[in-house]
Amino acid sequence: SHIRHAWDPHKSVAQNLAEMGLAEDPNKALPIPKKLLGMEVESAGQQPAKKIVRKPYVVNEMELEASLPEKKSNTLSRDLIDYVRYMIQNHGENYKEMARDEKNYYQDTPKQIKRKINVYKNFYPEEYKNFIASLKPEKMEVQ
Repeated sequence: SHIRHAWDPHKSVAQNLAEMGLAEDPNKALPIPKKLLGMEVESAGQQPAKKIVRKPYVVNEMELEASLPEKKSNTLSRDLIDYVRYMIQNHGENYKEMARDEKNYYQDTPKQIKRKINVYKNFYPEEYKNFIASLKPEKMEVQ
């Protein structure tokens, strides 16, 4: 978006990028020295010409945006949450029984079910505690 706002449609791509301080061709911007290629040839004092950056704010804004920490948006699917809650509600901690349940469509093994429950516990610890707390009164009423 920063580049889009600073873009001048009347200029070429190379001119626009040069004004922003960006490279059109990364191979020309950061050439590999001849020494690294195995050829020891001294350059005859050829220095690339300094280009005038007329729009330095574009690079500054892009650097600022890149330095911000990345937001983690890890969530579980609603189906997985419902599956885990159903299994815990009907079978408690009995993973073998969960594996035999008719709602176990993917035929998860007891270890796979346990792993899914642990993932749910880690992603939503407060929701899990509230869910377990809500199950305890139901079991007391049944007895």
